[in-house]
Amino acid sequence: MSSFLESRELRKKYKEVKKYVKIGSIFLTRYEKARIVGARALQISFGAPILVDKPKDMIDPIKIAQEELKSKILPLTIRREYPSGEFQNISINKLILKKD
Repeated sequence: MSSFLESRELRKKYKEVKKYVKIGSIFLTRYEKARIVGARALQISFGAPILVDKPKDMIDPIKIAQEELKSKILPLTIRREYPSGEFQNISINKLILKKD
């Protein structure tokens, strides 16, 4: 029964995101994810404040950046473009993360 409710909630979420995202997929692609995690890890390694509560033994900036992305608190946007020049800026918090 719970899987039915979960699937209903997912379908509702998919419809909401699809109304907002006009260019590309409703999911965050692996290339966008890699770019975001890499850029955020670089910021953390240069001393940027960490936005999540991390365990004391976690010191790898890439792992910390992945945790920040999973918690959806990063204030970043992605620009998706068509070859014609039309584009859309999409907040990464609006896109759906695939479970890895």
